[in-house]
Amino acid sequence: MSGIVLVAVALGLSNFAAAIGIGLSGVDGRLRIRIAIIFGFFEAAMPLLGLLVGHRVAGSIGSSASSLGGGLLIATGLYTFVQARMVVSEVAGPNTTGKLILTGAALSIDNLVVGFALGAYQVPLVEAAVVIAVVSVGMSLIGLEVGRRLGRSVEKWSAELGGAVLVLVGTLIATGVL
Repeated sequence: MSGIVLVAVALGLSNFAAAIGIGLSGVDGRLRIRIAIIFGFFEAAMPLLGLLVGHRVAGSIGSSASSLGGGLLIATGLYTFVQARMVVSEVAGPNTTGKLILTGAALSIDNLVVGFALGAYQVPLVEAAVVIAVVSVGMSLIGLEVGRRLGRSVEKWSAELGGAVLVLVGTLIATGVL
């Protein structure tokens, strides 16, 4: 369970960073609800899909499943970290539902890979999807407030931290600690 929570926090940090950018342009109750629904949906659906595939593949790859799962988490974490260093996100601006759906889908692509990695590690499907979605929605709502209050300085740091946590969890899984 602690591994799932760590992964959920790492994945939620990308939503946190995006929500900070959205929060810079101002937030109201309606926007908060739309973000919670859209980000929550994608954050639960993508890892669930990955978990389903990972569970099916885990039986066929046997004992190397933990190494593969850990390696995928490490690769996803490194990718997230590198992207955070290279790309300056510009999420602020008009927040149409279409733009929020596109943002939610883009932010959850890494969740598909992470879900696969966790599925290969035989993590319970529903538990992982619920934990990831709840943590992500919570972090998104907090990110909206942080963005509204603090500004851009926290946004980039969050994505880098998320990548580092995924690398750490992947290493712990690959080495058999988790």
